Amino acid sequence: MSIHFTKLHGLGNDYLFIDVTQSAIKNPEALSRTMSHRHLGVGADGIILVMPGAEYPFRMRIFNADGSEAETCGNGIRCFAKYVYERGMTNETDFVIETLAGPNRVQLTTEHDKVVSVRSNMGSPKFERAQIPMLGAPGNVVEEPLQLADGRQFRVTCVNIGNPHAVVFVEDATAIDLCDIGPKIETHPSFPERTNVEFVSIVDDENIVMRIWERGSGVTMASGSGSCGAALACMVTERVNRRVAVHLVHGELVIEWAAGGCVYQQGPATEAFSGIWPAPEINE
Repeated sequence: MSIHFTKLHGLGNDYLFIDVTQSAIKNPEALSRTMSHRHLGVGADGIILVMPGAEYPFRMRIFNADGSEAETCGNGIRCFAKYVYERGMTNETDFVIETLAGPNRVQLTTEHDKVVSVRSNMGSPKFERAQIPMLGAPGNVVEEPLQLADGRQFRVTCVNIGNPHAVVFVEDATAIDLCDIGPKIETHPSFPERTNVEFVSIVDDENIVMRIWERGSGVTMASGSGSCGAALACMVTERVNRRVAVHLVHGELVIEWAAGGCVYQQGPATEAFSGIWPAPEINE
């Protein structure tokens, strides 16, 4: 059986969406590793399964390019909302998507029956070390020294917004060698479940620049949860206001930490193309 898929991206952070009611997926971990390969597969940061929900109409499962399953994905959630709305799977512009990190409410802005922007509630952030999770004494992790195996040291501020993030403030985020530093922090022994790694430079109190090494996928062009994590780290260290624009390689996301405690992200979602994956043996 061939697998029908659609590639969507949020500011370059791309995923292959598969409706499991149309294509049965038995081994999503292996399938994601194969389909996501940039040279031997379709090419993506992972796959996202579109599924019926238990309490709400929809559920999403996210598998990174290395086959590991992610708790949530901000860009993926916006793309998911666009996928189901534009295919007539719902006519609602305000609905909830189930994720491993919990329910995520999305609100769609549409023009001529097309989704042009999605705002999603990423929930309340967690800052306590054990909730990141990160090894060490209880308390929040704010600009804490983290020494790598090669002796280099970076100061990290950590937050969990459905998944773990370690944020490093730098003078110029665009000049960081992500492939060098990113994996060393991602797999540092202090993070038992690994971590996403964001490098952030401050423009002013309403704008930051962020580059990310994504857990399980490597260098990605954008990240919704990563943008939330970066913005929250800036906020708790009093570098920015509670509503900021996060500038990424191909555009920006707006992140707001609302008075009620929830974090909202808003930005675009784009459909690239659809296709058929003719490799059923990978799905056995």
